[in-house]
Amino acid sequence: MQSLPKDYLIAPDPNAPRLTRPVSGVDHTGAVVEISVVEERPLTIYLNRQEIVTAMTIGDYPEYLALGFLRNQGMLSDEEEITGVDYDDELEVVVVRTASQTTYEEKVQKKTRTSGCAVGTVFGDMMEGLEGLELPHTELRTSWLYSLAQRINTTPSLYLEAGAIHGSVLCHQDQPLVYMEDVGRHNAVDKIAGWMVSEGVSGGDKMMYTTGRLTSEMVIKCALMGIPVLASRSGFTAWGVEIARQIGLTCIGRMRGKRFVCLSGEERLVRDIDPDSVPEESRKSRRKGAE
Repeated sequence: MQSLPKDYLIAPDPNAPRLTRPVSGVDHTGAVVEISVVEERPLTIYLNRQEIVTAMTIGDYPEYLALGFLRNQGMLSDEEEITGVDYDDELEVVVVRTASQTTYEEKVQKKTRTSGCAVGTVFGDMMEGLEGLELPHTELRTSWLYSLAQRINTTPSLYLEAGAIHGSVLCHQDQPLVYMEDVGRHNAVDKIAGWMVSEGVSGGDKMMYTTGRLTSEMVIKCALMGIPVLASRSGFTAWGVEIARQIGLTCIGRMRGKRFVCLSGEERLVRDIDPDSVPEESRKSRRKGAE
């Protein structure tokens, strides 16, 4: 059984044999090397009898991925009664069943490919569900940001083991709770959304941390999950920032050591720590943290 890092509810398991495999090659000197590479496999998601999408994923937490994807696409409402989530490992299929017929037909007719890795897909109007949305005006202490960044970046993960993967972490104040990884950052977020649906967890007092870019898709998913803060080691897209400003979501990027940039929702920030007291991040700090 996986031994979780302290206080995590779910964390990556870089030793899980199904998620990576060794591959031999040669390095820049011509020497033979063997490295771990991330597995990538298809997962087909059904809503009742309707096939919705086939996603490329590392294959862990397929039930959460299916639930979160459907929820973030607006195909499952908060009031929807979910009667079952069935995963067939051999067929690589997840079927989400509801008590009543849903309106997925309207969504499937219109879909948009996003900038997400592993080809993210958004069904229907990308802005649907954001009209009139009000995110909670919770405070965000900068000491929490620094603590979370240090803790998350030194947690053993597939990123540290094999690379070629994105991570997303649901956090409360200075505590990381659920850390999901996948080949696409949208998949990692959807798995967290599925966990929240399954456990009845609300997002109003939470923060989402991601290793990927802060795109329009990431901002929209975060908002639909009711999470008012989105932070990343990476940068922003202009449309992502524009949407974040429209809906009042705090958007923080380029988090490295003592540095970060907030382009939306600065009113939530409470600067309770001197940045000069925070050590700079070494280029090797993430690797050392896993050793």
